[in-house]
Amino acid sequence: MKLSRTFAALLLAGIVALPGLAAAETRLNFVSWQKGEKGYGDWWQAVIDEFETTHPDVKIDFTLMPRDGYSDAMITQFAAGSAPDIVHLTSFEYVTFAENGWLEDLGPWIEKSGMDLNGWAGQSVCEWDGKTQCIMMLYFGYIMAYNEQILAEAGIAEPPKTWDEFLAAARATTIDRDGDGIKDVYGTGVHMVSANSGWTNDMLIYVLSAGGRWTNNEGKVTINTPETIEGINRWRTLVDEGLVPPGGAELDQLFIEGKVAMRLNGPWINAFLQKADPAIQPHLKYAASPMQPPLGGASNVLTLAAETPQEKKELAWEFIQLATSQKFQELYSELGASPAPRPGAVGPASFEKVPHMQLLIDATNAASAAGVDRMPKGLEAQNNEFTKLAAEQFQRMIIEKLPTEAVAATVQAEAEALQ
Repeated sequence: MKLSRTFAALLLAGIVALPGLAAAETRLNFVSWQKGEKGYGDWWQAVIDEFETTHPDVKIDFTLMPRDGYSDAMITQFAAGSAPDIVHLTSFEYVTFAENGWLEDLGPWIEKSGMDLNGWAGQSVCEWDGKTQCIMMLYFGYIMAYNEQILAEAGIAEPPKTWDEFLAAARATTIDRDGDGIKDVYGTGVHMVSANSGWTNDMLIYVLSAGGRWTNNEGKVTINTPETIEGINRWRTLVDEGLVPPGGAELDQLFIEGKVAMRLNGPWINAFLQKADPAIQPHLKYAASPMQPPLGGASNVLTLAAETPQEKKELAWEFIQLATSQKFQELYSELGASPAPRPGAVGPASFEKVPHMQLLIDATNAASAAGVDRMPKGLEAQNNEFTKLAAEQFQRMIIEKLPTEAVAATVQAEAEALQ
């Protein structure tokens, strides 16, 4: 077929298409640890399905990357110049990417699109170096899930409301049912798998309950204070007395199998409870965390990579706009079983679908009022390094049975050196 010069130019520009020739498909890469999760994973898939329906020439390649080691793997991708087009990060790790200049300044995109972030929960965390580096996807507070049957068998009529009650309940529900010398049920669980933020996050639950912090409001390191040391010792008591599963792996799975009596966690634990055996599920209940103020704060964010080609940036931004729309924020509250950050996104349908929604809202408000966040103030840019060095020292503390005060002094000095 002979084409005129003008028609050929239009064809190359994509303004017209020849019959029988399919338009080139644009593919956006999206990596997340939440793919496949019941709740959050379902929500992401719903956003992707809607986006691909309204953008028939665009395909989103949604890939699972395990949470353990996620930050290191993403750093490797960014450093190699192969960042995802849609960037999903935890809020306590994103600053490392911002500090390296890897993230797009979203300010112009927000202004151009007219996105309203007034009252958006946790959005201030996304402000770094005078720029809006991300959009907050979840701000939360920890609650407690517990097995009512196991507590009742131990003579505990109500869930614990204080540290002392929690410790007593953990001791009473750590059980060797058949007398073979092997514990069949543990009172609770703490992360002890790999040297990452899981250690400092779990330990912070108990540090907060004792009035301590990793750093104070001015960013000064406060790890060797009496309050923080007391909190570390509370965590250590659970470990030293064998009230938690050794290794600390798959804690949520152990909980829904009836092998852990009490589990302190964020709103995402609901996804695990939905997988519980029908014989166990009726006994799984929720209550306010006995550790107050509760651990909480910012969870995860969406953003763009600075290196992404402009055409793909525009499409990825449209995806972010869809994810933050009223429609999908309301769906987030329902499927994610947690309050979405957009104001007015927790409606009657959310309360109907998530009976413990008020507990989640109260926990979020309590964490916010206390200024709690997993990312220590003054160590934002060094958070990855801090969590690793702290985890390594606390591992040594347990393995070598070192004095808590000595280890706290070491972590204090190393954290100060990072600053």
